[in-house]
Amino acid sequence: MKDIITVMKFTIKDMVKRKSFIISTLIILVLIVLGFNVPNIIKSFSSENVGEKLLIIDNDNVFEGNLELLKQTDLGYEIEIGTANSDEIKEKIENEEIDEAIIIEKQDNNIKIRYIVKNATMLEEVPENIVNSISSIYSNMQISKLNLTEKQLQAITPNFEVSIEQTSEEVQGNVFIMMLMSIVLFYAIYFCAYQVSSSITTEKTSKIMETLVTSTNPTTIVLGKTLGIGIVGLLQMILLVGTAFISAKVFLDAELLNAVLGMSNITVYLGIITIIYFILGYFTYALLYALTGSTVSKPEDIQSANSPVAILAVVGFYLSYFTMMNPTSELDVFASLFPISSPFCMPFRIMMGLASETDVAISIAILIATILIIAKVAIKIYSNAILNYGTKMSLKDIINIYKDKQN
Repeated sequence: MKDIITVMKFTIKDMVKRKSFIISTLIILVLIVLGFNVPNIIKSFSSENVGEKLLIIDNDNVFEGNLELLKQTDLGYEIEIGTANSDEIKEKIENEEIDEAIIIEKQDNNIKIRYIVKNATMLEEVPENIVNSISSIYSNMQISKLNLTEKQLQAITPNFEVSIEQTSEEVQGNVFIMMLMSIVLFYAIYFCAYQVSSSITTEKTSKIMETLVTSTNPTTIVLGKTLGIGIVGLLQMILLVGTAFISAKVFLDAELLNAVLGMSNITVYLGIITIIYFILGYFTYALLYALTGSTVSKPEDIQSANSPVAILAVVGFYLSYFTMMNPTSELDVFASLFPISSPFCMPFRIMMGLASETDVAISIAILIATILIIAKVAIKIYSNAILNYGTKMSLKDIINIYKDKQN
């Protein structure tokens, strides 16, 4: 146990000192903060036209002075209500007294709106929010002239309440947050596990592995490195998720946060289960990557050697992703039990209220059994392949090594 802790500490120190790790973590943190500021950034751009002066002219008094109500509404313009002819409007725009103008004219039973700007492009359109507000004012003005009772007014303009209901008794979860959770888990598990393979190959190249092998056994090296990188990955994930959570609370409106992210679905139980599945999912893929990393001696061969494991990870992720489209299907149940997909699938099944405690226990048991089997195979092959400095080993070579070790 002491040797495992020693290897683990060495791996942790090596990981956190890498410039690539520090820079990538900082970049992701910055992107997270900027990402949660997107609504504020969009709002700042949309409010750029607040300083633009819009002159609205109602020479025919179609609105009977009610256009003054537009000044009380935040439409993104500095609105001025006045009177002027076409030549006066042109002069005002040329002298930059106003930026644009709207002329309202009564023509028979129609109301014509003329939008005047200095340079009209093909994409230029009358501001939709202004037109909607003008239309609303006119409609309310005409309705008020009918002297309708309050009951009649409510019948004309009812309040529509829209809701979504389901026939199933299970709790409906937020699809967006479930997909986001699945993506975060996939990348966290995949990239952390990939570091195991990269670390082993790098140490073989630098001959550090020879020193490790002479001072301890291969099993200790595998477990120590896997634990070390896993701890760093878990702490990194907690840092990123914590930053995202704080950024969401600070930069997003409470209503938007609840509507988009559905934070009411995030519970302590879900958080604990997610961490458990991260750890188990990480060990599953990390041990596979430890196996592939020990079969190559050149860093440039890592990618090709890791391809089979990468394909398994992608298949597992997409299997869980597609089950979100039909979360009550039998395929979803299978994905939550299948070891390569359960780390990505089971957490959001729990969020939706579709997984019982028995389902979770069975899924975790299958995942632990899979880890033990992979660990047994990986460590045995690792023991003979770790000091291989020749060409990349083929699948046939790996099988032969395992058989020899068995014998």
